[in-house]
Amino acid sequence: MRIAIASAQTAAAELLKKLIASPAGHALAWVAASGPEALEKCRRDRPDLILMDLDLPVLDGVRATARIMKETPCAILIVTDTVEKNAARVFAAMGSGALDAVALPASGPGSEGGRALVKKIATIEKLLQKPPAAPQGGGPAPGGRRAAPPLVAIGASTGGPKALADLLAALPADLGAALVVVQHVDAKFGRGMADWLDSHTPLTVEAAREGMHPAAGKVLLAVTDDHLVLGADLALHYTPEPRDYPYRPSVNAFFLSLVNHWPRRDVAALLTGMGRDGAQGLAALRKAGWHTIAQDEKSSVVYGMPAAAAEIDAAVEILPLNQIAGAIRRRFAPHPGHAEPFRKDPRS
Repeated sequence: MRIAIASAQTAAAELLKKLIASPAGHALAWVAASGPEALEKCRRDRPDLILMDLDLPVLDGVRATARIMKETPCAILIVTDTVEKNAARVFAAMGSGALDAVALPASGPGSEGGRALVKKIATIEKLLQKPPAAPQGGGPAPGGRRAAPPLVAIGASTGGPKALADLLAALPADLGAALVVVQHVDAKFGRGMADWLDSHTPLTVEAAREGMHPAAGKVLLAVTDDHLVLGADLALHYTPEPRDYPYRPSVNAFFLSLVNHWPRRDVAALLTGMGRDGAQGLAALRKAGWHTIAQDEKSSVVYGMPAAAAEIDAAVEILPLNQIAGAIRRRFAPHPGHAEPFRKDPRS
């Protein structure tokens, strides 16, 4: 791949140059030291991937990401000094179209951080070059002994954090359904993203833990690099299989596990994202009798995953983002009228 670097830190840019050259031998497209410079160079020479620092002068990494995705879209990986402290800005950049985020390594290719970044780049290369085969799912299995609440299953990727925040903000606390969300995000950001989403919705958002059961009024978010799936016990479990699947956690893996084990036929939605993950799983859910929704092209930051679903007629409805919450409320909420915009009390 041809990789560009947008960083105002000379030492960081030099380190990233070494990392992209070794061991995979990617080519350096260009280096920009400010947001406006990155925009101009991207207009003249669009790379396959940009390694984007958040702390760029004049136009920071969040706004530069938004401008690039609007004007000359390409894959963007946020590379930041401190992952945890910058979580809110990372989610803002991902909401604007960045694929993922990773911590800037302290040293070169042989370090743990260096290997993590190289692995992340390799994963993005797989996403850009070759749509992976979906994990295989069997037919529906008998439901578990536990009573199963109504369920909303949601998958998202590029642009997902902002889309999820907007969608969850429009759902009422008395929705009466459990929600489980699979968003492509690095495990280091998963728990921070759960906290961030919780501040945007009257529902309770938590990191999905091994063995948890979906519960009405609660949003459970996948937070590891393993795939989140539903077991025959109607509990959520993490699994590394399939190991070679580049989308981690995989929306397809989760959706297909619902086909196999969830005893009800409820609602699934596939939101903005690059690639094709979730499309085949959504199609399997529709075939099994679920009400399936895909986000439309105009409201998607990247119309990849929902487009793939539309191509194979996986969605019962294709809706703009601002209508998806209403479609969900009409099926579950005791009072399905328009919900007022949610604002978390800053004192809480």
